Amino acid sequence: MDQPDEVILKAEGLSRTINGIRILDHVSITIRRGEIWAVVGPSGAGKSSFLRLLNRLDEPQEGKIWFHNQEIFSFPPRELRRRVALVLQDANLFPGTVKENIQFGPNQRGVFLSEDVVDDLLNRVGLSGFKDRDVQNLSGGEAQRVSLARTLANTPEILLLDEVTSSLDDRAKKEIEELVTTIIREQGITCLMITHDIQQAVRIATHAMLLEQGKLVRCGSVQEVIDA
Repeated sequence: MDQPDEVILKAEGLSRTINGIRILDHVSITIRRGEIWAVVGPSGAGKSSFLRLLNRLDEPQEGKIWFHNQEIFSFPPRELRRRVALVLQDANLFPGTVKENIQFGPNQRGVFLSEDVVDDLLNRVGLSGFKDRDVQNLSGGEAQRVSLARTLANTPEILLLDEVTSSLDDRAKKEIEELVTTIIREQGITCLMITHDIQQAVRIATHAMLLEQGKLVRCGSVQEVIDA
């Protein structure tokens, strides 16, 4: 049975180079189950590239990653991306209804989500009654909520959040922030979130890692990293 201090994800010596430019430079980090990490640093520091390596959307030229003490290459990519799920700044919903978007991932692995399960997921993200709505008629905040519900339908163990509130207005940003905080803490989901909002990092995260020019400059408790 999983223990609260279990190491769920570990990266060692991750490096990635594109067109001769070192995007990540020997980054190593250990993440324990239930921790919420803010990934901070200036634009171009390698934050998004780091997240994309964790579920094999990209591959490192050097280094290794372990998920539950197994190298991530031992997991089929689709299974890995279900369990280590990336949510992007843009919702990227499929054409169709909200319900169809939420059911899509489970359907891909032969699991049918009932109307009741879809309703429950929408209730959890504050969109009760939205399941038959066309995604083209959603606001930015509503679309991001559907994107989150669609991800949760796949029962992830780790959420990778790539600036999921940065394109939203202040009200929608606060709502999504509160929603994400509630979900990850209630379900014990481990989370790594990229943010340029230092106060958001302080409000949400337990830990932080600072990247600069592809290098891990500092990591530890969120207060230690932000105050240093």
